[in-house]
Amino acid sequence: MNESLMILFSLFGGLAIFIFGMNMMSECLQKAAGNKMKKILSLLTKNPLIGVLAGALTTAVLQSSSATTVMTIGFVSAGLMTLPQAISVILGANIGTTMTAQIIAFKVTDYIYFFIALGFLLFFTGKREKVKSVGQTLFAFGLLFEGIEIMGGVMKPLANSPLFVDMIAKVSDIPVLGVIVGTVMTLVVQSSSATIAVLQNFAAQPVADGTNSVIGLAGAIPILLGDNIGTTITALLASIGQGKDSKRTAVAHSVFNISGAFIFIWFIKPYASFIQFISPKGPEIEVISRQIANAHTGFNLVMTALWLPFIPILVKIVMYIFPDKQENYILAPGAFKYLDERLIKQPTTALHMVTKEVIRCGEMVRELLDGISSLFETNEREIYHFVSEKTKAISTLNSGISLYMNELFSEGVLTEEQAGKSTRLINLSCDINRMAELCMEIIGLIHSDKGDLILSKDAKKDLRKSIRQIRDMYEFAIELMSAGKNTDVSVYKEELQKSKELVLELDEKMRASHIERVGKKKCNGKLTTVFNEVIHDIDRMGNCCVNLVDMATSGAGRGLLIDYDAL
Repeated sequence: MNESLMILFSLFGGLAIFIFGMNMMSECLQKAAGNKMKKILSLLTKNPLIGVLAGALTTAVLQSSSATTVMTIGFVSAGLMTLPQAISVILGANIGTTMTAQIIAFKVTDYIYFFIALGFLLFFTGKREKVKSVGQTLFAFGLLFEGIEIMGGVMKPLANSPLFVDMIAKVSDIPVLGVIVGTVMTLVVQSSSATIAVLQNFAAQPVADGTNSVIGLAGAIPILLGDNIGTTITALLASIGQGKDSKRTAVAHSVFNISGAFIFIWFIKPYASFIQFISPKGPEIEVISRQIANAHTGFNLVMTALWLPFIPILVKIVMYIFPDKQENYILAPGAFKYLDERLIKQPTTALHMVTKEVIRCGEMVRELLDGISSLFETNEREIYHFVSEKTKAISTLNSGISLYMNELFSEGVLTEEQAGKSTRLINLSCDINRMAELCMEIIGLIHSDKGDLILSKDAKKDLRKSIRQIRDMYEFAIELMSAGKNTDVSVYKEELQKSKELVLELDEKMRASHIERVGKKKCNGKLTTVFNEVIHDIDRMGNCCVNLVDMATSGAGRGLLIDYDAL
């Protein structure tokens, strides 16, 4: 095979192993520590500094700024975090992501196969899920460094190529050219961590004297700045077609890194001298990887310190570019407010968003019950149209939730506990959708295109009373779904049981009263079947309310939705 082609294949093969190892390690860490990291993020206050620290810690643990960003966007969408808080987290995530370069700077090549073998052993012999996750993480960690070793071996011949050295010299002398190279590299690879790893490995290659780097720190810093810009462009491209919160976060991230590159490009040599002063001493090829890691960390620390007092200005910038628009899901039936496909590989956050969408459906059904009560009072066609449109919206949401949950299951990222709760979430959504369908059935029975079916005043009064009782039962169910951890669920169940018994009593009385009214010719006997079917649907609604409460309180002795709603 042609030598140049062999070098190219080896370089991309090593890069592929590195990226695969990085992604696997990130996914395993998220699976093992995702819940704890979510709780750390949820502890944010109005103090931006705490937001920066939370973002940095979360990203350092999960080894993925993208994971932190996605969680943050989800929290903003759910109204659990303000945009200024989200921006402070993003600033922290930029600091946390530099930990990857710091880890790479430590020479652990002698232990690569130990990590791979130990990780493989733990994964295939471990019985518990956590042990398997640890095994996968160690295996991925080993693969990451194996990829770096492959790339390093390929780059050694390049360092001795006069043509290649001349090209690098031009990049070193023209910082703007280095920024462009770094930006393009990250756009091609779609990972700033990967391109910085390549940069660290390449910079560690010596020139003819055997001690000096082929590029030097002053030549590496512009490429490093370009890597930071490239990752923001990737985020901007990913936000196309997404919600405004995603776009705002991507723009804030871009402003941060682009402004930083614009500032630092004027001080390349002084900054390089400072980094060399604070970094370990020794032959350049032995310490430059650490110097690049320190330069990366220093850049983000300085820019975070500069932007932290001006977060309100950054908020105004992104709000101006993407202003708020009034949303109305009745005008756009079925529009998903919380579901986001980018969260599929973030099960903790994804399930929280599904929960918010399920509760949203529940609130819509509450409005349906109010609408039916009004229908018994007025029989207006406007209410019929309102209930009809709302029912379609809920049906679309239910279908979307089911498809979303199927994707979550197929990704294989759910723990056993999360899988159980996911199943209960699907059942909750189905019961809520069934409530909506029963509401539609009821108005279909007492309303037709040819004209409204006439019910007597007493019949309407009885039905209205029964519907209101169902609404009270449903209120209990919704309240319990959103209740806190210390809620006494037995109180809710006791009250619900009383309400259910009252509905059954009302059913018997309504049927008897209707027969009595028909006998006295106060009601049309032809409507007896319709009246009985409406009562039957109301009774089925009561059963749905009981199912909702049972499902919400099943598992671990507390409510299903409590775990995801009480952050």
